[in-house]
Amino acid sequence: MAKRAGYTAVISHRSGETEDATIADIAVGTNALQIKTGSMSRSDRMAKYNQLLRIEEDLGDIASYPGRGAFYNLR
Repeated sequence: MAKRAGYTAVISHRSGETEDATIADIAVGTNALQIKTGSMSRSDRMAKYNQLLRIEEDLGDIASYPGRGAFYNLR
């Protein structure tokens, strides 16, 4: 919905988050291209980054990093 309206979607967690890494699955499953989980300084945040790495490993060659392409509405 966001992309159709010309917006870039960002999946974001809330402060006081737990180590539940479901947000990483949601970000990949919705093809959001961006996830905001904070710096890699606490275990709850590391759990999300680790899940993203596991997903990348599972996807293998079909995984792609969008880089600047995540910001498709910027020129």
